[in-house]
Amino acid sequence: MQKGKLSLARDENEKQVIKISFSYDLELIHLIRTLPGRKWHPKNQCWSAPLCMLNLKKLIEWGFEPDEKLKDFLYKSEAKTAKLIYSGIKGLKGKLYPFQVLGVDFIEKNNGRVLLADEMGLGKTIQSLSWLQMHPELRPVIVVVPASLKLQWEREANEWMTNPNVEVLSGTVPYKPSRDILILNYDVLWEWLPSLKKLNPKVFITDECHYYKNNSAKRTKAVKSLGKAIPHMIALSGTPIVNRPYEASNAVFLIKPDMFKDVWYYYVRYCKAKHTRFGWDFNGASHAQELHEKLKIIMLRRLKKDVLKELPDKTYSFVPMELENMEEYKYAEKNFVSFIRDTKGSEAAERANNAVTLTKIESLKQLAVKGKLSQIIRWVQNFLEINDKLVIFATHKFAIDALMKAFPDISVKVDGSVSQMERQGAVDRFQNDPNIHLFVGNIKASGVGITLTASSNVAFVELPWTPGDLVQAIDRCHRIGQKDNVTVHYLLASGTIEEKIAQIIDEKRKIFDAVIDGKETEEKSLLTELIKTYAA
Repeated sequence: MQKGKLSLARDENEKQVIKISFSYDLELIHLIRTLPGRKWHPKNQCWSAPLCMLNLKKLIEWGFEPDEKLKDFLYKSEAKTAKLIYSGIKGLKGKLYPFQVLGVDFIEKNNGRVLLADEMGLGKTIQSLSWLQMHPELRPVIVVVPASLKLQWEREANEWMTNPNVEVLSGTVPYKPSRDILILNYDVLWEWLPSLKKLNPKVFITDECHYYKNNSAKRTKAVKSLGKAIPHMIALSGTPIVNRPYEASNAVFLIKPDMFKDVWYYYVRYCKAKHTRFGWDFNGASHAQELHEKLKIIMLRRLKKDVLKELPDKTYSFVPMELENMEEYKYAEKNFVSFIRDTKGSEAAERANNAVTLTKIESLKQLAVKGKLSQIIRWVQNFLEINDKLVIFATHKFAIDALMKAFPDISVKVDGSVSQMERQGAVDRFQNDPNIHLFVGNIKASGVGITLTASSNVAFVELPWTPGDLVQAIDRCHRIGQKDNVTVHYLLASGTIEEKIAQIIDEKRKIFDAVIDGKETEEKSLLTELIKTYAA
């Protein structure tokens, strides 16, 4: 039964809105008051709500009849979604999962002003880049991320987009950038601010938006100053916003400044604001369901469990790391290449287990790990801020020790120094203790015989020599009892021997037989292929 009429109108700022007309009905009034941005207009005796699919669909569900213009809006929006699903995005190199298509559609329907809050591992970066691919006219684009994610964004842009024209900015001495998509980290944004403003950017993307929660921090002031003048803003977060509303408040007000009465109303109503002897505390949460309903107009959050049927059992992600000792590494690599060529690559390949060759390869691997270790620790810190538990594998003792030293109170380890009794105790603590968030394992010592299903994320500081060892390590998490898709993160130094090993192992993994046999042959085969890449 029709309960009222909907028509397309414009508000005092000439923005399109849905005009809501109906006879007095207390039940309907209560429903309309749940719509974010709704307004009562006493002069015209009607309500209005921002024009978006979410509001329109809710009103239709409640029995309102839309006029022809709104029906046309609905039809075109649905047609655009169907086109995305069945035809794809022109120029996009990869294929999106259906839920990712809907994510891109959500960004599009909100005119590029959204808070994308999918759980980690569901492709927030890819969805954002896909929307950029849809709109090549919206350039330049500024992407601000934690330092450990700059190279990953660059890699994903080049992997998914056609001619993205990306530039990674670094340092605190700005110059005039000339590329279309500019990626930089929060730590240097303040110094780059004047240069970026002069570019008249069209899109602003902020990854891990809790990074600018502190209003007194320079990075927050820089994000606010830059964001308020850019027409399209996409904020990304893997955190459950309604549980930590303060962390997303700045992003929310940049995306939609008029969503709430003012920032203090937001703090008091949803952050359980209280005054202490140290000042105001906004770290609480209140009226969570109400906030969730209001944020739906700009926020999209899916959990792995929501889209599990669309995901493969395992998802692989390469997270490139910058070396802090690149000069030292390049010098050692140059000597290794000379050694291979001097001994004739094919001959060295045939003698892949030669002690001298293995020693030189091992030296390169250790240099790569040492050069990225501090960045890996920052990546783990960032991961644990927004996720519960992580399993991380390494080979060298110094890498395991560095991770345990960085996270002494929240981690357990299993390596060659841990007895069988201690080993099971470490596993049990990781599985059952809510205060233990990190399992650090040696690939050989903890790659078999244990269950680590408390986490659906596995990270590798270093890679083993065989796909068999890699699969066995991953399967510590992907076992009976693990209901989530498992995301595998390769934390590898870009442009080093680690990339070469990863490419060879990953190719072998794809054809890896379920029956693991002849590991020695496999290892020799991998070494042979690795040496050939340097001998070429």
